[in-house]
Amino acid sequence: MVAPASEQTYNYDVVVVGGALSGGATATLLLRNNPGLRLLIVEKTARLSRRVGEATVEVSAFFMGRVLGLTQYLNENHLVKQGLRFWFKNDDVKSLGEASELGGRYQTRLPSYQLDRAAFDEEVLRRAGEGGAEIWRPASMTKIDLVPGGEQVVTVKLGDETRTVRSRWIVDASGVAALIARKQGWWRQNEEHPTAAAWSRWRGVKDWDSRDLAEKYPEYASSVHSVRNTATNHVIGDGWWSWWIPLKGGDVSVGIVFDQRLVDFPQNGGSIGQRVKDFLMKHPVGREMLADAEYDETDQLWRRNLAYFSTTYAGDGFVLVGDAASFMDPFYSPGMDWISFTTSAAAHLITQERHGKPIADQIRRHNKWFARSHRSWFEAVYKDKYEYMGEWDLMSLAFRLDLGLYYLGIVSQPFKFGERALLEPPFNVPMSRPVFRMMRLYNRRFAKIARHRRRTNTLGRTNKGNRCLIPGFTLGRSDVKRLFKPLFQWMLLELREGWRSWFEQGTTIQNKWDDAEDSAPIRPPVAPSSVSSAASA
Repeated sequence: MVAPASEQTYNYDVVVVGGALSGGATATLLLRNNPGLRLLIVEKTARLSRRVGEATVEVSAFFMGRVLGLTQYLNENHLVKQGLRFWFKNDDVKSLGEASELGGRYQTRLPSYQLDRAAFDEEVLRRAGEGGAEIWRPASMTKIDLVPGGEQVVTVKLGDETRTVRSRWIVDASGVAALIARKQGWWRQNEEHPTAAAWSRWRGVKDWDSRDLAEKYPEYASSVHSVRNTATNHVIGDGWWSWWIPLKGGDVSVGIVFDQRLVDFPQNGGSIGQRVKDFLMKHPVGREMLADAEYDETDQLWRRNLAYFSTTYAGDGFVLVGDAASFMDPFYSPGMDWISFTTSAAAHLITQERHGKPIADQIRRHNKWFARSHRSWFEAVYKDKYEYMGEWDLMSLAFRLDLGLYYLGIVSQPFKFGERALLEPPFNVPMSRPVFRMMRLYNRRFAKIARHRRRTNTLGRTNKGNRCLIPGFTLGRSDVKRLFKPLFQWMLLELREGWRSWFEQGTTIQNKWDDAEDSAPIRPPVAPSSVSSAASA
C-alpha cells in the first residue's frame, strides 16, 4: 500500500493505542526488556482525565510498586488505602450508628492505594516516555490493518497531519473503546450481568473518622482500631452498592453501581450528580455523609451495560490489554489486577517473538488462559452477586471467603514468585479449579437464599446493629484457619434456612433496559481485517 503524497510513513516495532495505565505500563515493560525497541504510544487526549478505577487492591499494588517501581511516587502523591468497608440498612435503620457494618478491625498488612487516576496515569505515561517511548498526542487512530504474522498498518491523525505507521505489533490499550475487539466482531456484552453505574467527584463529604461522628456515635467510633476514612467504603442496598473513595487533596469519588434487573435508577430529574445524591440520601449512611456535600458539575458520568469481553485476546501481531480486552465489575476493584496480568503477559509475548521464539503455541495458550480466567472469575465472584450483596449476613460470609481465597490463591503468588507470577492469570493452574468450583457454589447458594428471602419478604433482617470486623489476612499458612469459621457458618446457614431453597427453581430476572439503544449487538467472529474508526484511541 503506497501512502498518498499528503501522508508520511513511520516505522516502529510496537504501536500502543492508548496512553493511560494499560498502555503506559505495557510500554514500560517492553522498553525495559527490549533495549533499542522503537515504540510509539498514540493517545487521544492532550491531558488524561479522571476515571473510575481509583482503588487498587493487593496484586495491582504489587504491580505498580514493585514491577513499575512507583512505590515512592504513590506514597508521596496518593493515599494509602485501608481495605474495604461495607454499610447495610433496612427499614428500621435510621442512622449511621444503627447500620450493620462489615470490614477490618485493624490496619491492613499489605499495601494498596486510592489513586487520582488523572495524575497517576500521566505519571506512568511520562515515565514510559522517559524510558524511550515516542508519544503522539492528541492523536486519533482512524484505521488499523491487521496482518497476522506480518506488518500491521495504522493511520493516525495528528493535528492537521495524517500519518501512516507500520509496525510488527499493535497493543490495544484503548480502554472501553476496545477498538480492535469491537471492529473485528470479537466484542461481547455480558448479558448475564447487566450492571450500570453513575458517578461524580465531591467536596464536603464528611470524614468517617471525624470527631463530630465520634461524639454523635460513640459505639461506632470505638468499635474499630483502624482508619475508616481512607478505606473504600461501600454504602449498600438491595441490588446496588456505592463506592466512596477519598482522593489526595480532599475530593471524594462517589458512584453507584446497580443490577438493572433489580434497581430502577432515576433516568431523569436533574444532573447525574444530583440523581446520585437523591438516590444515596435515601440510605441513612449516605444521608449522613452527603448532608453538606456538593458534586463537581464538570465531573459526572453515566454508563450502562458495564460488563463485556473479547472472544480473542491476542494474535500474531496484536494483543489486547486492560479494559480493551474485557471488563467484569468494579466491585472489589479487579480492574487494575486485570491490567497487571494482561500487560505483563502481553509484554512477555511480544518479547518472546522479538527474541526469535516461536509464538503460535503461546498465542493459543494466551487466548485460552485469559478467556478461562475471565469466565471463571466472573462465575466465582460476580454472577448474581447483586441478588445478595444487600444482605449483611450473606455478604459477611461471602466477603471473608472471597478475601481469604484471594489472598491464599492470588495475592500470595507474586509475593512468592515475583513478577513472573503475573504471566498466568487466575484460575488456570489445575489446583485452582476446585477452589473456583467452591467459590461458584457458595456464590450461587447465597444468591438463591436471597431470592427466597425476596419472595418471602424477609430481606435485610440482620442489617441493623451488627458488626463483622475481621482481623485481616497475611500471606502465612495460618490464613487457612480463618476460612474454617465462615465455612462452618455457611453450613449452619444451610441447615437453618438454606434448605428451603434447595429444590426451588431459579427465576430469570429480566433486564429493565433490554432494549436500550446503547446495548451492543452480538456479532459473529471474523478473521482479523482492517479496523477503521472515527473515534480516537
